[in-house]
Amino acid sequence: MSEHISGRAKDPSAGHDRLPAAPAPLGDLTPDAEALARHTAEGERLLALLPPRPRRTEADAHRATALHDSCRAARHAFLARHADAVYDTLTAGRTRRPRLAELAAEAALRFPGLVPDAARLAEERERVQAHKEGREIDQGIFFGALLRSPTAGTHLIQTMLRPAPGSSAHLAEFHRRDRLELPAVLVERRGEAAHVTFRNAHCLNAEDNRLIADLETAVDVVLLDDRIRVGVLRGGPVTHPRHAGKRIFSAGINLKELRSGAISFVDFLLGRELGYVNKMARGLLGEGDGDGERAAPSGAVTKPWVGVVDAFAIGGGMQLLLVLDRVIAEEGAFLSLPAADEGIVPGLGNLRLTRLTGARLARQIILSGRRIHTDEPAAALLIDEVVPAAALDEAAERAVRDLAGPAVAANRAMLTLAEEPLDLLRGYLAEFAVVQAHRIHSPDVLAKAERHWARSRTAGDPSAEQPSAGERAPV
Repeated sequence: MSEHISGRAKDPSAGHDRLPAAPAPLGDLTPDAEALARHTAEGERLLALLPPRPRRTEADAHRATALHDSCRAARHAFLARHADAVYDTLTAGRTRRPRLAELAAEAALRFPGLVPDAARLAEERERVQAHKEGREIDQGIFFGALLRSPTAGTHLIQTMLRPAPGSSAHLAEFHRRDRLELPAVLVERRGEAAHVTFRNAHCLNAEDNRLIADLETAVDVVLLDDRIRVGVLRGGPVTHPRHAGKRIFSAGINLKELRSGAISFVDFLLGRELGYVNKMARGLLGEGDGDGERAAPSGAVTKPWVGVVDAFAIGGGMQLLLVLDRVIAEEGAFLSLPAADEGIVPGLGNLRLTRLTGARLARQIILSGRRIHTDEPAAALLIDEVVPAAALDEAAERAVRDLAGPAVAANRAMLTLAEEPLDLLRGYLAEFAVVQAHRIHSPDVLAKAERHWARSRTAGDPSAEQPSAGERAPV
């Protein structure tokens, strides 16, 4: 090809191949959008002259970074002027409520170059994390700008508090059978309680795209069923060789899936926080609830939640405990947020942990990887009751009876309102969207994911898709 000489791409920093400076938005949506589209299209043309990421020299990598940085600066500037107008265009003046993935897909069509289109996302999905271009960073810029807007951000949060597609059909099945079996989650009705069991047995009940989707469905069903007063979360038995047959609460994010590039930024990393976790914290909105300018979700259906921790709750597992109303753990269990080890932001843990533990202990947990064991005094800040493993079922039943009273749901909603106002949540999520998108493509995270994967391969245990608890965080 004419662009290549001896297998090497032309230098995009030379002569007419240099990307012009990012355009400064002038304030009119249509011409500013057209200027953004031209600039990013030129950036993509120059990027295509470079070899694929795995084959780039250091100089190539610097050029690619410069191209991405220029296009991202243009996106930031455009959204700083037009986030509300873009959101109104995509939602027909906030009369439609597209979920995250649908919103991003529509933005790619209506505003070319603003977020990656379907073809570029498909290319990314075929690559391991270390070989991706980092298109999810552009999605993070997009959602961060929307969430930063009080108008667009509030509307988006409330959209994600509505039932996910398909939840109503699953509710009908649950009503018929008092049981709902999803690929990675089991929901069972026991009197006034719905027991939600994680069933990602092959990877220590670690979170992946499938589990996140199933958990949102499960939470929707629990909140929609008027026979249920309390939800109970627990990990099911696992098949990992070191823990075979034992119940484990959660090992956090599936590191093998992260390394392979199979963890979705939109559906998992952002959708988790705006989806099932936020529904557990704030409740479920129905049609018409929250409509109107800056309306608070006061009409949400909210119910108390109990967590039963067998063995350990790591990463996302511990994050879940921060929104629960009663946490019961077996003797000898531990909790940890190994953010320093994994290199990513532990969801909303940074927002929620401090109000339970205080700032100093929160920093030890998040920044230094300190584990909290059930026999430590600090455990009382995060765990309500510690019992022998044989007594966990009885303790869970007792917690359900304690929390099934008619005033509990209203009071927990008021606690959430006091502890985590909607604007506080929105502001945190706006920064989280941008920071987390960068972190999952940062060199240290990529290197650590590769090391975890290499260790599991060296151990000769191809079934061990998730590192053991001892490999997830410093002792």
